[in-house]
Amino acid sequence: MLKGKKVGIIGGGKMGSVLIGGMIARKLIPAGNIIVSDMAPERLEDLKKTYGVHTTNDNRKALKSSGICILAVKPQNMSEVLEGIAGTFQQNQLVISIAAGIPTRFIEGYLKKGVRVIRVMPNTPALIGEGAAALARGAHATDDDIDIARCIFESVGIAVIVKEELMDAVTGLSGSGPAYGFLIIEALADAGVNLGLSRDIALKLSAQTIMGAARLCLKGEKHPAELKDMVTSPGGTTIAGLKVLEEGKLRATLMSAVEAAALRSRELGSKK
Repeated sequence: MLKGKKVGIIGGGKMGSVLIGGMIARKLIPAGNIIVSDMAPERLEDLKKTYGVHTTNDNRKALKSSGICILAVKPQNMSEVLEGIAGTFQQNQLVISIAAGIPTRFIEGYLKKGVRVIRVMPNTPALIGEGAAALARGAHATDDDIDIARCIFESVGIAVIVKEELMDAVTGLSGSGPAYGFLIIEALADAGVNLGLSRDIALKLSAQTIMGAARLCLKGEKHPAELKDMVTSPGGTTIAGLKVLEEGKLRATLMSAVEAAALRSRELGSKK
């Protein structure tokens, strides 16, 4: 999919470096076909030593050298970055943005007419190759563009395609979702410590239990409700615990958390 193509990444932070590592590890593209720009010299030096990619502190140079440009900058810096490189874009380039809350129309407003833009909402588990990313196409993006973007983000996890109007929902669910998962893992571990387990053992058991449950769901053979019932014996320990969770409205609380995060994402996006 990326054979013969060159990729420019503007922003060499965590997500930018994760994508570099994923593409190279999956042999999607050789290191020599990747150029990264960033304002931090030490970051560029580290990326060059770690991956063997080309580096520069000039965003325009990175853009000119690539057919695919990944904008891996913070949302609050997007306007400044686009203003600095707007005149450098070519009509045959594909632009992929991972800036949360920035609509494709906002980016297209800085570009030459017809430049193709894809918006992506990744999440932090991409740091270990277990990410969940949602992709949405801009006004001019093609099916081939979507396939290229999907290929890139599947190198660090899974990728799904959604309409852009659903990106706020994605942000509330999978974008913010890791934090909900960490909170649940921490709470389960605290419960284990309260009952006498050491912190180390409780945390390992908690994290592995949640990971195992997630992998069973991803196998797709059974609905989560069926999997839950498999663990729940009549009059047993699990149903006693589930009763407490239902009384505490865990299900409704998690749904409300996703909704609140999605609404906040919508608010931030409406300012662009």
